[in-house]
Amino acid sequence: MRVPTRFLSLTAAAAASALLTGCFATTETAEDGDGQRIRVAMMLPPRSGLSPLSDDAFKLSRWSTAETLVKLDEEGDAQPALATEWKQSGKSWTFTIRDGVTFHDGTDLTPEAVVRSLTTAATASPKPRILDGVELTAKADGDARVTVTTATVDPLVPQRLSSPQLSILAAKAYQGKTVNPVGAGTGPFELTKVNGTASATLDRYDDYWGGKAKAPGIDAKFVPDGTARAAALRSGEADIVEAIPVSQAAVLDQDLITEVPMPRTNTLYLNTAKGPFKDASLRSAARAAIDAKALVDGVYEGRADVAEGLLGPALPWASALRSPVKRAGAGKPDGETITIGTYTDRGEMPEVAATLQQQLQKAGFKVKLDVREYANIESDALAGKFDAFVLSRATVLDSGDPAAYLYSDFAGDGTFNLSQFSDKKADAALKKASEAAVGDTRRKAIIAAEAAVLAQDAAVPLLHERVIQGDAAGVVGAAHDPRERELVTIDTHVK
Repeated sequence: MRVPTRFLSLTAAAAASALLTGCFATTETAEDGDGQRIRVAMMLPPRSGLSPLSDDAFKLSRWSTAETLVKLDEEGDAQPALATEWKQSGKSWTFTIRDGVTFHDGTDLTPEAVVRSLTTAATASPKPRILDGVELTAKADGDARVTVTTATVDPLVPQRLSSPQLSILAAKAYQGKTVNPVGAGTGPFELTKVNGTASATLDRYDDYWGGKAKAPGIDAKFVPDGTARAAALRSGEADIVEAIPVSQAAVLDQDLITEVPMPRTNTLYLNTAKGPFKDASLRSAARAAIDAKALVDGVYEGRADVAEGLLGPALPWASALRSPVKRAGAGKPDGETITIGTYTDRGEMPEVAATLQQQLQKAGFKVKLDVREYANIESDALAGKFDAFVLSRATVLDSGDPAAYLYSDFAGDGTFNLSQFSDKKADAALKKASEAAVGDTRRKAIIAAEAAVLAQDAAVPLLHERVIQGDAAGVVGAAHDPRERELVTIDTHVK
């Protein structure tokens, strides 16, 4: 095990501090004396102009500016949000819309507004991944209800509607070619300004249906460099910092960081459609060559768990349901050249890729690395331009249920299929898991689908991460959310 000696040098600290210079406006006390604006250092910049139809939706959710019909509790069960109750009748679910809610532009939340948002998402190309394989329509049902209907009976409709990608926005958000959330949400904070991929500003919305937020506003800065984010916490330039790299955690005041077990798996996706890994025996050889414990001990300094499957300890039921998976025998690499892609936005990813390079070369592969910022590499990864891709992937990001993640990443028509994987047996298992009733039946079907994917070595799960969040000493009530949906809430404030 490598001793964690990657302490930030004075030169690196100075450089990181320089990156943050001017990042945040000086924190000022609000005129009514009720606290300071919250300065947040976010990891990933917007990729789609903060459109809720993309992963940018999770930023809107973490800032408490856009809301959904339903939210999830800690157990993943559906709870009221913009809808107060719901009932199922076959393929249809009827939701009662909360009364007295206004959008940030002052217009009322109505069934028609809900229908507009859900229809835009359901007809988008590509669809939000929570709707992968789902045909959904919505229609107003009187003055206070919306009926959502799916092509087949879907037990997860309420959980699906909790996804931030299905946020309900005002009509003004849909007037342009892209969905624009500025001034169009219903949450306690109004998004008032977006400065490209640099920053965003939110002010308290005093007419929020749930009461008055304790903080007067949020100043968010996008800081892809992990060292710079850690420096922002150390220097006091940020109040809340997302995803502090493991390499920086040891040099910070331990009272300021919280380690959150995450339903997030660091995975090596293997391109099953072309190149060397079209051969199942070479995929098996790659899997056999990888020492995941070396990654946990060396790169993550013990702040992670060796993967047993695609689903980790954040879903404790998964391990008990697994059985051994039968795979193809390992072939001989014989100097086959492969290219592994990954990204710099998560500080550990390049080092994970470099360690994998060493392990695979020892097994007989020739390995090249292609490392870029995520925004500049995602499209190539989705197009199958790499033989393998290392990704840190949230496994219950959308519905609180891993079936959606498994379908998105490994179904033949999945929208995030980095492995270019298409297998009839796996597709059938993924479909069965998606349609299974909530409870033990569904859990067993999910593990069967996981096994169908692992049997083909479409992906090699490496480890399950524990994300590290930084909160300055004066921060009260910041959320530490395993699903990465909450960060600044109505109760978060700076003393």
